[in-house]
Amino acid sequence: MCKVISVCNQKGGVAKTTTVVNLGVGLAREGFRVLCIDNDAQGSLTASLGYKEPNNIKYTLATVMDRIMEDEDYDPAEGILHHQEGVDLMPANYKLSAMELKMTGEVMGREYILKDYIEAVKDRYDWIITDCAPTLSILTINALSAADSVLIPVQTSFLSIKGLEQLIRKTIMKMVTHKINPDLRIEGILFTLVDGRTNYSKEIISAIEENYGGSVRIFEKPIPQSVRVAECSSEGVSIYKYDPKGKAALGYESLTREIIENAGIGGDHR
Repeated sequence: MCKVISVCNQKGGVAKTTTVVNLGVGLAREGFRVLCIDNDAQGSLTASLGYKEPNNIKYTLATVMDRIMEDEDYDPAEGILHHQEGVDLMPANYKLSAMELKMTGEVMGREYILKDYIEAVKDRYDWIITDCAPTLSILTINALSAADSVLIPVQTSFLSIKGLEQLIRKTIMKMVTHKINPDLRIEGILFTLVDGRTNYSKEIISAIEENYGGSVRIFEKPIPQSVRVAECSSEGVSIYKYDPKGKAALGYESLTREIIENAGIGGDHR
């Protein structure tokens, strides 16, 4: 049974894309079939997986969503790219911005266009992970409506606390109470870009644990601030390939294990 996770935070610069790449590759390393969906017109996930000129890609998520909106036939496997580390990618580029405008003008079913695509392709995968833009847009709502759960990367800063409150209480809870996705749950909070040497980071972590730890899973290992993480994105590979013995790789390995355990899947899938 395929599990669908949206990686989301309305604040930018919190390592959403990096988390999608390394969680996706982490799951693939355990033998799972993984599709990563770039749901951001900036194409950051597409570039981070080695496709440095996303705007030159002709068939993207925008193509698929347009065909769904126009009730046209399409092959769910068309346009999917294959990365050297075992994950598949549905890419995105600037065309997704035009699609967002088109979706905004729709009256019926505009929240479920991405869900229609995921339903068509999910029998091919064990996990589908969606990278969201740092905005509460119709595209983000589409990602949340299609997801089983939301993984929230959080940078250890005051503004991240405010963004987390808005995401959980004003966005995710509304998705549930308004029945756009009544079964949506929070996969957990992942601390990213953490400088463990500073009292400030420790204070932010403590504040979030105090406010949310009783009701929301907080993943065991934070992801440290590391130039290696930024460098691996520019190289189009995961942290496992670029710096396999580094602390960031260990953090994402721990995240992957917790995600698998939380899904109730025991042992090595391979």
